[in-house]
Amino acid sequence: MSKLNSKVMDRLVTGIKKFQPILTSAKARDVNESDTVIIITDMLYYIFGYDKYSEITSEHVIRGTYCDLALKINDQVEILIEAKAISLELKDSYVKQVVDYAANKGIDWVILTNGILWKVYKVTFGKPINQELVIDIDFLALSHKDMNDIECLFCVSKEGWVKSAIEDYHEQKQALSKFIIGTVVLSEPVLNVIKRELKQLSPNIKIQNEQILAVLETDVLKREVVEGEKVEEAKKKIAKGNKSHKKIKKVVKSGSNSGEKSIPVVKSDKLTLPEKAN
Repeated sequence: MSKLNSKVMDRLVTGIKKFQPILTSAKARDVNESDTVIIITDMLYYIFGYDKYSEITSEHVIRGTYCDLALKINDQVEILIEAKAISLELKDSYVKQVVDYAANKGIDWVILTNGILWKVYKVTFGKPINQELVIDIDFLALSHKDMNDIECLFCVSKEGWVKSAIEDYHEQKQALSKFIIGTVVLSEPVLNVIKRELKQLSPNIKIQNEQILAVLETDVLKREVVEGEKVEEAKKKIAKGNKSHKKIKKVVKSGSNSGEKSIPVVKSDKLTLPEKAN
């Protein structure tokens, strides 16, 4: 995560204090969508640092339909925002609506918000087009003293966007996803470590990796982290990482004509994904 300077930090902290009572009052009055959009626009300006006149556009036209708001960075639309009335539940159908807008425009990031809830999605342009919830903010639950809350706001801010803070946050979230961790746990190096520890407990018992794998898949891990589309995606991601960090031995020569000694370099073991136990 990029380091926050004091000016941005003060703006985010002040923004939380300023807008929490505004949002509470607006929710109590059950304001309509148009009035909610006004509050959201002010939040984008006062909290997130976007210029109200050059970087926040309203009712952005996309193939004959309108998205409520769009954010520009360097005169390029980078984020689409679908706004709903403050008391309205943010349904999945609304997510699809704004993702469809983004797909038509080729935009990677969208926000669905009612002013209180801010849901930030990463659009994946596959077949079919999909989305991943990366940041989920309940503005009324934020604490101006909690750095995790401040960092989430920073990811959506103009300064955070310029520094790709949300991409870094997304990458970290992916690395710590239950599907990635589950796949790593079932990998050959981890199975070897478990086998070694079990042999220390019971040195006279013969244990195979396949037996450990079967127990993990059947009794330890939830089925959702062992099977399914997201698990296959995790395996592909790890396999891709293995390809660029596969085990090799090579000699790095520094100044071969200078008589310097060659330095052997050994890269770490790759994660080998075992075959599914029968």
